[in-house]
Amino acid sequence: MARRQLLVILVMLTGACTAEPAAPPPSSTSPLKPPTLINEVVPPQNVLTVVRDVIDGRTVELADGSRVRVSLLAPPAPCWAEASLMFARTTLLARSVRFTGLGPGEVNMELEDGTDYAVLAVTQGAMRPEGVDGGPLINAQAEASAAKRGLWGPPCNGSATSSLAPAPTTTLPPPPPPPPAPAPTTTTPPPARAGCAVSYKVTGQWQGGFQAYVTVRNTGTEATNGWTLRWNFTRGESVREMWNATARQSGATVNAVNAEYNPQIAPGASVEIGYNGNAYGSHSAPTAFALNGTQCSVE
Repeated sequence: MARRQLLVILVMLTGACTAEPAAPPPSSTSPLKPPTLINEVVPPQNVLTVVRDVIDGRTVELADGSRVRVSLLAPPAPCWAEASLMFARTTLLARSVRFTGLGPGEVNMELEDGTDYAVLAVTQGAMRPEGVDGGPLINAQAEASAAKRGLWGPPCNGSATSSLAPAPTTTLPPPPPPPPAPAPTTTTPPPARAGCAVSYKVTGQWQGGFQAYVTVRNTGTEATNGWTLRWNFTRGESVREMWNATARQSGATVNAVNAEYNPQIAPGASVEIGYNGNAYGSHSAPTAFALNGTQCSVE
């Protein structure tokens, strides 16, 4: 019995010496991912959506609640901020648009018909371009400036605010004595001539609406002291909003009354009125205009 126990002990010792060491437990730490310089976040491309809200002339809220800014447009000029907001709401609010993301919160935006919104806004004088030295936006700005359209016309005249610098004060010499009164004559001077000329341009049309600019020029010899320009629509149109004048419409007749800042039109000078209108079909320009009751020629 003692001999058998001794053999068992020898066998166990031999197995312990020849057994391979146990493998170490696997590490729980995951291998680190090597760094990369590639931006793996791809901006959205050519996405069709709806504008849910308009914040200002270049910032909108999309259907998913995200706010984006249209690229290459400068912040709205304070002098024209309200009018640019009105333009953006008329053009974009509750309408389908396509956008391409350029970066966080910055997009290129097109109307559903393919019109580039930034180019349209600059062409209409609602916004200025920013960060470009040439191309369609600079050409659009040159066109709006030459036509004195939107912020390039009164009261902004291309500046950020409507306030003008005070005129320099000068000391004038005393006036000379008046000349002797002329001898009475029987010749009656001709009466002051009243006259006006109007040009009407449709600058944009879309389903259910349009935009137009009306330029009225004083061709008479006396300045106006308050004015009202009247015309008639022929296809059931109506004025939605107007700038540089106040619209008063009764039926088909529209009376555009001067704003507080432009009651006078000097001889040879002109005033541009812009407005957005509602239409049931295509809009055609009115053919007759009257300024303070005087029939105007149409240019």
